[in-house]
Formats: sequence, structure tokens, C-alpha cells
Amino acid sequence: MKNIHLFSLLSLFALLVFCCGNINNPGEYTNHYSSDYDNTTGIKNDTVIDKNYLLGKFSPEQHPGFIKIDPSHTTKQNIYLRKEAYEAFVRMKNSAKKENISLTIVSGTRNFDSQKSIWEAKWNGQRKVEVYDLTTIQDPVERARMILRYSSMPGTSRHHWGTDIDINSVSPAYFESEQGKKTYTWLVAHAPDFGFCQTYTPKDSLRPTGYEEEQWHWSYIPIAGLLTTQYQKQITHDDINGFDGAETATDIDVIKNYVMGINKTCIQH
Repeated sequence: MKNIHLFSLLSLFALLVFCCGNINNPGEYTNHYSSDYDNTTGIKNDTVIDKNYLLGKFSPEQHPGFIKIDPSHTTKQNIYLRKEAYEAFVRMKNSAKKENISLTIVSGTRNFDSQKSIWEAKWNGQRKVEVYDLTTIQDPVERARMILRYSSMPGTSRHHWGTDIDINSVSPAYFESEQGKKTYTWLVAHAPDFGFCQTYTPKDSLRPTGYEEEQWHWSYIPIAGLLTTQYQKQITHDDINGFDGAETATDIDVIKNYVMGINKTCIQH
């Protein structure tokens, strides 16, 4: 009984840290992508989320709402997710296993500092983008757009929130393989049953802007949907700063074209 009471207190504390405002009893969920409440956290759609959380300016290791991923579920060490997203993934993985589909997390939470390290390595030519050393590109907007094909600006990544995961591989070639195609087909059919949505679908008239297609990137919408809405309400380009190339955010309109340039079925209404 003591352990149950302790867990309840820790869960309540996690919610208070996660956001401010009134937290009400969750309502009945009609589906994974549309509800006034998240039936796991009880976070109401109009709850105001802390801006530093939305921008990834916190340490998931120290946040009570996050949990370290067990090594059996990931290829990397010291990877964290929001507890609710992690538990949903484990349920999804166990279901997939019954059909001989193996799911592994290859990337989870990346806070602002982690994303800054990735971005600046590409911006400053320490890490090539496809085959290009981007220091050879003099136009900063063009340089930023090259990175934005697959990598987010610090402060704009969904991976900041602990709700988004990359599954099995971040290589398009994997998803062209027999096993990759089988895995992706299963995810398209069943991931929504566990609350996950592919945010970066192929670009078309319904998603004309944003990152290139990422068959590996899946978002836990019961929480990420709320955070997407709050990001759009609270964050401006003035908040996107503190890294090389940040001045291009306004010219590119990175919030409209990238943060919101997602599969529309992944936006909770």
C-alpha cells in the first residue's frame, strides 16, 4: 500500500511540474486523436504549458514525468521518454511481437542542448548533410533549409517533448527492405490503436511543407497533440535562439512551415 501511495504522489507531482493551471478529472476518450482531455494525464486542452518545456530547455533525467528506457527496448544508452508514451510503446511492441514484428526505439527525447549539438555540427561542417559540407553554402537560409530536410532547429523539435520516437532505423533504405516494409505496414495499420501517429508523411497537397518523409518517426498524440497546440499559441520566432543560424528562423517561417508542417491527422482538435 505504501508503494501505491508513493506512486500516486509522484504522478501528481509530475503533472504539476509538467504544466500550470487547473488539472481536472479526465473525460472519456472517444479516440486517440480527438478529445478535450488526455485520459492518462488529465491535461486539459487549454492548460498552459511551460514555455521552457515546449522549447526543450530542461533535463529529462531530472523531470519526474520522464522515465529511462529499458535497454531491452532501445539500441542506445540513457534514452528517456515521457512515462505515458513509453508505456504505450511497450504495449505496441508486445502486440507487434505476436505477429513477428520487432520494434526498437533508436531515438527518444532530445532536449535543446542535444538538438543544438546535432544542428551546429551540421551548420559548421563537422557533420556532412547527405554528401555536402554546408560551410560551402554561403546563403544562411539555404544552409538552414538543407539541414531542415531531416533535422530540426533547436527549440522546434518534437523530440524535445518526450512524446516522439524513431523506430528501428532512421535510414530510408531500411524501410525499402522486406523487413522494413513489413514493419511499416504493421505500424500504419496498428500504431494508431496505441496512440501513435506518423507525423512526417510524404509531401503532397495536404502536407506541402516541412521535413521529408520519415517512416520511422511516430508521435504519441494524446500528449503531443496538446503540446503542438500549445506551441503554436505560445512560441514565436523570438523564442527560437541560442544556436548558430537561429536568425534564419524568421525568414524560413520555421514554426508555420516545419513545426506545423505535419500530417494533419496528428493534430489534436
